[in-house]
Amino acid sequence: MAERKPRKRNPNGSGTISQRKDGRVELKLFVDTPDGKRKRISVYGRTWEEADAERTRLKELQRKGIPIDVTTMTVREYMTYWLREVAEPNVRRTTYATYEGDVRLHIVPGLGRRKLKALESRHVRTFINGLRTKCQCCGQGKDAARAKPRCCAKSPAECCGEVLSVSSIRHVLRVLRAALQDAVDDELISRNVARLVKVGGSGDYKVRYFTPVEAKQFLRAAEGHRLHALWAVALSMGLRRGEALGLTWADMDLVGGRLTIRQALHRVDGRLQLDEVKTEGSNATLPLPRPLVAILREHRKRQLEERFAAGTAWHESGLVFTTKFGKPIEPRNVNRMFRALCVKAGVREIRVHDLRHSCATLLFAQGVEAATVQRILRHSSIVVTTSIYMEVIEAVKRDALDSMGTLFESSADDTAM
Repeated sequence: MAERKPRKRNPNGSGTISQRKDGRVELKLFVDTPDGKRKRISVYGRTWEEADAERTRLKELQRKGIPIDVTTMTVREYMTYWLREVAEPNVRRTTYATYEGDVRLHIVPGLGRRKLKALESRHVRTFINGLRTKCQCCGQGKDAARAKPRCCAKSPAECCGEVLSVSSIRHVLRVLRAALQDAVDDELISRNVARLVKVGGSGDYKVRYFTPVEAKQFLRAAEGHRLHALWAVALSMGLRRGEALGLTWADMDLVGGRLTIRQALHRVDGRLQLDEVKTEGSNATLPLPRPLVAILREHRKRQLEERFAAGTAWHESGLVFTTKFGKPIEPRNVNRMFRALCVKAGVREIRVHDLRHSCATLLFAQGVEAATVQRILRHSSIVVTTSIYMEVIEAVKRDALDSMGTLFESSADDTAM
């Protein structure tokens, strides 16, 4: 009896290959799906070499942690993977929270069921156009979550028509483009179908700011407020809300008159968190105006008195702006206090972030060059500064040229004499 040759086996995890009746080679192997489960799939080739090459390619994708069941993968499954494996490890927590919100509230409801490989530009265009008219209050059940419905959940319904702004729609599209480009780079799809989709129309938010008169009225009204220094810092230094709330006394050099911006306070995942500033350029040291140094010294004195009064209830955070018990201030409470101060001062109600715009506008009005304003606001480039404040810069130019009219007036007066 002839000796039986041992059967050649594939290495563990490499899958099995067999010849089909139609002549094709079938490759069967287990893969990791986007939801973390294991699934057996079949891939076909005309030859053993072709099937083996495909197996090698898929195993390499799996080694990188990329879901490889791409034939049936939906946009929802891919976006879940992209958030977890691509976005979260590589962006700031606040940026990730924004991405996650765009994916959960807009991209998944609008495109989630479509197959990733079958997604086309027309699907993306229809989705983006739909965001212009879709009421977010209805879609997200905002009014339904209230104890007493005020609009969309009333019976009969009174839809409030709360649609996304143009800038918000553009942000959703940017997130989708970024995710699909990563899918292209990972060879999951052949092209980025969102790349050529545009969001028409101009942004619906124009820069709002205090005029010099309004700025004085506001600061005068804030003088008796326990957070007078917060408003003064935000307005005169152009800090973002989170940057101002994230300042520590270690960042303050009141003797040398300098302030260093290192971190920002934000509410992320339901918790107040100190995070790095928005960009590398946002981390900077700026000179403090003398009047602001005096205001900060007075604020420090007030905080020490509050610390003594709180006793053991005091929470040592090292932050410049805190509650009466030393804890970080809830950003939404800052918004409420700011609105109340605007009413008290008798000025237009703008956003807290618009104090930053007010700072830039006041600097331009004093003849400060755009390059200097850029460094104070810590924009990534002067192009960003000039694009945001184009109307302000043009208004300053117009006022400067209008002042030239006095030359013609004097000339006419001389002629009359």
